[in-house]
Amino acid sequence: MLFPGSIEGPFGIDTTKVFFEGLHEEGYDKGRNIEVEYRHADGHFERLPALAKELADLQPNVIVSWVTAASIAAKKATNTIPIVMGGVADPIGAGLVTNLARPEGNVTGTSGMSIEVGGKPLEVLHDTVPKAERIAVLWNPNNAVYQSGMLAATKAAAEALHIELHVLPATNPAEIDEAFKAMDRLHVQALDILSDPLFSVEQNQRRLISLATLARLPSVTGNRGYADEGGLMAYGPDYAEVSRRTAYCVARILKGTAPADLPIERATKFLLVINLKTAKKFGLAIPLFLQVRADELIE
Repeated sequence: MLFPGSIEGPFGIDTTKVFFEGLHEEGYDKGRNIEVEYRHADGHFERLPALAKELADLQPNVIVSWVTAASIAAKKATNTIPIVMGGVADPIGAGLVTNLARPEGNVTGTSGMSIEVGGKPLEVLHDTVPKAERIAVLWNPNNAVYQSGMLAATKAAAEALHIELHVLPATNPAEIDEAFKAMDRLHVQALDILSDPLFSVEQNQRRLISLATLARLPSVTGNRGYADEGGLMAYGPDYAEVSRRTAYCVARILKGTAPADLPIERATKFLLVINLKTAKKFGLAIPLFLQVRADELIE
């Protein structure tokens, strides 16, 4: 298994826990009838090619690669070992497959479809703080393929909403701190954090929540773990569902199905999670229509 972030998972949830629950349902248990090798980059994307090669050199039955950057590295490392990608935003745009219904080659798996809803977090943030005219976007340029697509979708949403967008990069914890200093200088009124394994690494996620709270910046991201841990809001694919379906794809491969015969499974459910306790800290009234629309309200 190849992770761009930590082993706990790139989605702000315990990806591996849900994944192995899904494998158990398909008759596979770690230590009983499958063995698992892990490699994780802790948000250092430049490590992914070497880590992918390490896994390929082991000649496993299948490589599970979580999200876009890891999946691109895995595909470059082997064109023969089956690869099951987990939660890739845009498999065709990333050059991983040419057809979702019949992937061809050695890559199949699941798509989070997050590029297609990339502007939605900003829209939800605007609904929450409609008077915010200057909004910051935090992104990771080291995760270029995925983040560029998300940034383009966010910019399109900002233009439609007549929002002045300030795009700030961060590729490590120190740059996260610098980005918040820039937000203060720019007098932004809210923050959209583009989902990224770097930002969902536990210590970085906690830092983001702390800095946003200190700055009293209403914020949103695509990973529900952000809202669970004290961030204001999260909107994005149901990555628990995505992880479970990724396990299903792995089980089909282990039972002999070729990757080319497994259609890419796309996320069908998107979650809006709002932390009302955090909103109360900010003195922020969440509009009733958003509360009704939310899949979960944390009180």
